[in-house]
Amino acid sequence: MPLYDLIIRNGTVVTSEAILEADIAIAGESIAAIEHEIEGTGSEEIDASGLHIFPGVIDAHLHFNEPGRADWEGFATGTSALAAGGTTLYFDMPLNAHPPTVDAAAFDLKLAAATASSIVDFGLWGGLVPGNIDQMAELAERGVVGFKAFMSNSGIDDFDAVDDLALYDGMARAAELGSLVAVHAESDTLTSLLARRAIAEGKTGVRDYLQSRPVVAELEAIERAILFAAETGCALHIVHVSTGRGVALVAEAYAHGINVSCETCAHYLALTEDDVERLGAVAKCAPPLRAQHEQDALWLQIHDGTLQMVTSDHSPAPASMKTGDDFFKIWGGISGCQSLLSVLLTDGHAQRKLALTTIARIMSDYAAHRFKLPPTKGRIAPDADADLVLVDLSESYTLQANDLLYRHKQSPYTGKTFQGKIVQTLLRGRTVYANGNVVTMSNGKLVRPGREA
Repeated sequence: MPLYDLIIRNGTVVTSEAILEADIAIAGESIAAIEHEIEGTGSEEIDASGLHIFPGVIDAHLHFNEPGRADWEGFATGTSALAAGGTTLYFDMPLNAHPPTVDAAAFDLKLAAATASSIVDFGLWGGLVPGNIDQMAELAERGVVGFKAFMSNSGIDDFDAVDDLALYDGMARAAELGSLVAVHAESDTLTSLLARRAIAEGKTGVRDYLQSRPVVAELEAIERAILFAAETGCALHIVHVSTGRGVALVAEAYAHGINVSCETCAHYLALTEDDVERLGAVAKCAPPLRAQHEQDALWLQIHDGTLQMVTSDHSPAPASMKTGDDFFKIWGGISGCQSLLSVLLTDGHAQRKLALTTIARIMSDYAAHRFKLPPTKGRIAPDADADLVLVDLSESYTLQANDLLYRHKQSPYTGKTFQGKIVQTLLRGRTVYANGNVVTMSNGKLVRPGREA
């Protein structure tokens, strides 16, 4: 009889294609077999009766700020929160850390910090900023996920927004390197001038901020980025799209043969602009939360398969930066990576009948495909890494501040009741979180994406 390192028995396995009652056998770091009743024994066995087993979540967009700003959030606290939320692989953005990841030396510093403290696997974005085109090749060689650029002010002094020429040249260089470019798509001209006018008129409240970043600023920038991608042949990814119309622009371009994709974030699916007024600074982000009809459009696009990826855009900061009377001066970032899967299970599956297979696709499978990850990532299948999350869909809980594993225990989801409790998270066959506790120290490894053809 076969002897495995671990057998998970009696669970309901959820993939992007099917739901099946099955056991999962794990040998070393990999899935060895998935069968209705696996013969053999395991050195360890888990009874998953009543639990659903999903592929570990891939969060392709977050900010852990280390090195240099670990007082905002570091890899140890940030990845503990990820493990508690069912995430086994994340991509850390190049800004907010100091120095930002815009050259090889900065990449090496961040890699060392992540390797030392991350308890789940990780990829690292490189930055595209004015003046670093000559450094893009060395970043690509080190294995960055792609290159992140801001089409509006980043809010970070040492990570400048790109003008049109820098973006166009950067996309052309990325295409030569077989790399992808991700953009924060908001028109800097519109957003900066609207903000300047509001501030000059003494209009610095919540609604004034929201009105300074209108939907049209997002749509214009998306169209411009798509045009540049088409001209340069660069693979393009639009981050945190907040409107159905933005997603539709991406889908139309893709249908016409342009290599473009997009994501939305959990907060656009769970919260609206009315929540910003209710919650205040903890719900400030850019692009801002939108009206209810914009949220409804995003959910429809998830249901029909137009919108295929959801991330957290976890962007924490100390409490001192999330307070004040002038809403324009407050840090614009939402802490949410621990609740990413929970939002999809609650606002998606429980409230809107979103298929569990769809959740597996938008939380894991699609990101692995889009970013050309090794075939061991993003799926439950023989020979894949045993990155798994066990969920009790029958159990509900109300998130409390003390439940948060972030460095700063603040989130717009505090007080929200979630349906579906994450019971256990495994990374490459090793339990990293179980029953409310992180149970391992650093175990994360760098995951390098493939290159575009």
